[in-house]
Amino acid sequence: MNLTVKIALAGFVASIGFGPVSSFAQETSCTCTTAYQGAANSIGSIGQANGDVMVSQAAGYGPAKAGSALDFGSRVVVGAKGSASVNIGGCNLDVPANSSLDISRVDNNICLKVLGSEHTAQIGSDGNNNRSWVPLGIFAGMAGAAGILAATQDDDNGVSR
Repeated sequence: MNLTVKIALAGFVASIGFGPVSSFAQETSCTCTTAYQGAANSIGSIGQANGDVMVSQAAGYGPAKAGSALDFGSRVVVGAKGSASVNIGGCNLDVPANSSLDISRVDNNICLKVLGSEHTAQIGSDGNNNRSWVPLGIFAGMAGAAGILAATQDDDNGVSR
């Protein structure tokens, strides 16, 4: 088989395996939408945080406290023994246990999405671990491409004739 065809085949299989993961994700609508009023130090804050509550910061996640500033890209994660509330624009939301809140900008609005425990990546207490099959699919595609390339290898080696 021609080397160019082999490279093209390997590239095609790799592009399928490493395609955008977002095409596998299910889009959810905003739990609350409020108008973005323009640049400010922050767009909102945590009203209260009780128990296991973390908030994304510049250096990773840290403990959430009442009054902690929130901005676009912030995530508030509430553990099994926690609860929180946030105040952003016209949205005052409660974030229950085993859920998270994502803050993003959609056009000229602030989008707040509360994702329950069925959407968060965690090991459930019933032993189910909610695995994604995408990495296994990528590995299988790469292994299949390697097998095809090995099977179609033609060295033009005179010894094997």
